[in-house]
Amino acid sequence: MKKNAFLNYFIAFVWLANGLLCKLLNLVPRHQQIVASILGNEHAGLLTKLIGTAETLMGLWVLSGLAVRLNVLAQVVIIATMNVLEFLLVPDLLLWGRWNAFFALILIITILYNEFYIRIKPTQTY
Repeated sequence: MKKNAFLNYFIAFVWLANGLLCKLLNLVPRHQQIVASILGNEHAGLLTKLIGTAETLMGLWVLSGLAVRLNVLAQVVIIATMNVLEFLLVPDLLLWGRWNAFFALILIITILYNEFYIRIKPTQTY
């Protein structure tokens, strides 16, 4: 049984866009400001690039279809942890302020729904 391909690509796109575009290519400098505010300014550039690399790899992992349940667990834990920290420590730097947590929850629900509830039944042959 397969997951919904559109949702799978969408989830991978979210990771790739945030990792590659926002952090590695620094198209959204606010991400580095968030890292600097939470982890300190001294190594914020390097840490932002490392986080961006990890997010890019997560997007590729989603697309790979390998160790899917572990991937889903990792995504949920990372998204929840990251958003709780940002909610508590730097809400003023978030695009939608504390509302970011709501959008993160929608993404978590989408990931879980895609893995555990959407199933495309294989065609039956007689």
